Amino acid sequence: MDLLYFWANGMAVLRARWYLRRASLLGSNVRIWGKPLVKNRGTLVVGERVRVVSTVATVELAVESGARLEIGSRVFINYGCSIGACQLIKIGPNCRIGTHVIMIDNQFHCLEPERRDERPPSVPIVVEENVWIGARVIVLPGVTIGAGSVIGAGSVVTRDIPPRSVAVGQPAKVVRSL
Repeated sequence: MDLLYFWANGMAVLRARWYLRRASLLGSNVRIWGKPLVKNRGTLVVGERVRVVSTVATVELAVESGARLEIGSRVFINYGCSIGACQLIKIGPNCRIGTHVIMIDNQFHCLEPERRDERPPSVPIVVEENVWIGARVIVLPGVTIGAGSVIGAGSVVTRDIPPRSVAVGQPAKVVRSL
């Protein structure tokens, strides 16, 4: 390995320590490239060896008061992602999250016209271990994505996805098992 690699990797670790300085728990060897937007008013738990790329487009990690965002060990989050926890978002270990993925556990308004100023209750999002989420996927509140699954690019996940499944489409539907 050359000196430039070690310098760049060391800077990514230092950058993670800075941007995630308000995390409730920060694992070892977390690396960040670029400048993410991190707002933690609740509980932010980041496992070891997490990698965040926030270079081309900003990664947003937001945790409201009383909420919890858990990012498991060895998770990779690519650029442009928005992850917002109003109650609970849990991302299991070894997950890969593609570019511009949106995961928010609240709709922020009711559908009925006379209630649009009301905020509905949050419903947790759970992404189990070793899930691969493709580019520009939207994960809606209340969804659990089973371990070992793959979500195809551009999908909108509106319902639970069983373990070891490939799901694609709008809304996402299981097209095969792994």
